[in-house]
Amino acid sequence: MTPADFIDRHPAELLGRLQQLVGVSTVNPPGENYDQITRWLVAELEALGLATKRYPIPATLMKRELPPEQQGYPRFNVLGKWPVRGAKKTVHFNAHYDVVPVSGRWKHESPFSGQVDGGWIYGRGTADMKGSIASLLLALRALRTAGVTPKMNLEVSFTADEETDSALGTGWLVANAPIKPDYAIVMEGGEGPAVCCGHNGTLWYEVIVHGRAAHGSLPEKGINALEKMSALVGELQEYREVLSRRTWRTPEGRLMRPTINLGGVFHCGEGAKINTVPAHASFTIDRRVLASETHPAAERELRAQVSAAARRVPQCRITLRKISENYSCFSEPTHPFFAKMAECVAGVRKRPAVFNVSTGFNDMHFFSHHLKIPTLGYGPGGVDYHGVNERAQVKELLASAKIYARLLAEFAG
Repeated sequence: MTPADFIDRHPAELLGRLQQLVGVSTVNPPGENYDQITRWLVAELEALGLATKRYPIPATLMKRELPPEQQGYPRFNVLGKWPVRGAKKTVHFNAHYDVVPVSGRWKHESPFSGQVDGGWIYGRGTADMKGSIASLLLALRALRTAGVTPKMNLEVSFTADEETDSALGTGWLVANAPIKPDYAIVMEGGEGPAVCCGHNGTLWYEVIVHGRAAHGSLPEKGINALEKMSALVGELQEYREVLSRRTWRTPEGRLMRPTINLGGVFHCGEGAKINTVPAHASFTIDRRVLASETHPAAERELRAQVSAAARRVPQCRITLRKISENYSCFSEPTHPFFAKMAECVAGVRKRPAVFNVSTGFNDMHFFSHHLKIPTLGYGPGGVDYHGVNERAQVKELLASAKIYARLLAEFAG
């Protein structure tokens, strides 16, 4: 029996694992049930014969990196290793196990049910990205059962906090864990025939608008922070248009443009009351940075544009607060590692592969930038990421498992 044959015969095993993963709510923030899910992941990797260790994040570091309301939720990263006698190279597979919060009315009773319906499995994390974890675990079991040894040493990491900033997840792992990869696969960003060779970065800022409080019956005595914020948002449309005129062509031929999203979070300050002129208003900015841009230049421009827009609004006084950033990355897909992955994708899917660049960020940049190794993204994907009725297609989960197994069985670096 080949690994692909085993995978074809065991969809129930994959779905069972994914249901267990989805059934543990690892919503971040705040970072729920990380202890439970990482213990389960350690047991799964050990059962597959990998030497596995769970790394708790030190409390002192958590206190420095996390807001007070999240510091009671411990963080863990999992690392498994499969050394191969005689192998000269090492490949690292990475996935995050945290998920975004849930809202809205779902098709099935619970967002954490893992309900299978019409060839799809529903639940928070099925597409982003617990489905990838289930696919990899089945691929490794298929290799073991078929008696096929990978051509490279294998490292597997399951990490925390990608849905915030990865500082205590893959960022910590790359800086502190005993890993020595020559290649890395972050199991998202590319799907179907598309292999990801880069992704956008982010600059996240909060804009605080300062007004002056007054009684609601005497609005002329105050400075209405909400009105100033509204005017400022209007002024920033000019910057949006500037960004829309910039283009960069990806290897698959798609034109990408930098973007700005305003008000993912917005609110008033303390002391808000219907009969009070608001003295405080704030909103967030999500600036997506193309792989062809540099982050320092993008950040300088963002700050300058927001400040200039505020000056065009009378009595608009602001404070800019940086929340976080995630770096963009891009590798020309010319290395044999990329070619082999494209060959595996084409072989399983029976159609040519292409190389894409993801509009969303993921943890590829930690391996690409910090370790400077060939890094790609590929996984089963799904639909309604971060939304109601998030789901992954069963056939895509199985196809990804076959692609992972085939790459491990055939590529020696």
